[in-house]
Amino acid sequence: MLYWFLKHIALGPILRTIFRPWVEGMDNIPEQGGAILASNHLSFSDSIFLPMEMDRRLTFLAKGDYFTGRGVKGRLTAAFFKGINQVPVDRSGGRASEAALEAGVRILKRGELLGIYPEGTRSPDGRLYRGKTGIARMALEAGVPVIPVAMINTFEIQPPGQLIPRVMRAGIRIGKPLDFSRYAGMEGDRFVLRSITDEIMYELMLLSGQEYVDQYATKAKEDIADARAAASEALVADAPYATERKAS
Repeated sequence: MLYWFLKHIALGPILRTIFRPWVEGMDNIPEQGGAILASNHLSFSDSIFLPMEMDRRLTFLAKGDYFTGRGVKGRLTAAFFKGINQVPVDRSGGRASEAALEAGVRILKRGELLGIYPEGTRSPDGRLYRGKTGIARMALEAGVPVIPVAMINTFEIQPPGQLIPRVMRAGIRIGKPLDFSRYAGMEGDRFVLRSITDEIMYELMLLSGQEYVDQYATKAKEDIADARAAASEALVADAPYATERKAS
């Protein structure tokens, strides 16, 4: 009930008025049956704009941390994500990752729509990063098509770390379904999974117009954090010499 209340009464009408989202290719989403919506991930708001504009209900596999926060803010965040039909996923690897895949396959086999961000996390700089192969496994095990979805301008609206969004138009560009039935029964072949995932990411690159980086976004975030830390250490180390130069 909270999902539909937020979408049609409380949140949806307000966001549509402020951000005036446009959509291309909505007819590419099937009226019934399971399918994966594979989206680029630029902003927290991606998980709001996409389901808001769809007639069918969309379930996302969401980071488990959103459901385990403490205090008033943590409980409100958990309630919100449960209310908008998101399923918590432990992304620590091993058995936890396997459970996430199984949860996704169950949703798809029920004939529902499942939203996935193949990059695994938000882009740190607006570029498109290498996809993880879990999406390919789910598509093959559930026997469903993958529909590429490009979110437009959401990085500019609310980049990672920015609490208050900028007011500008958001866009959603939905591509034609990708059929991978030719690989049926090959979900255990890592080369097939990589090929499927790369095909999905190529379609996302074409739809979004983003620059593609053949690196995982998680690694890119680590590299950016390391570079910032190194720059900060260099400034601290240089501070005494700068003071001496200024005094002289």
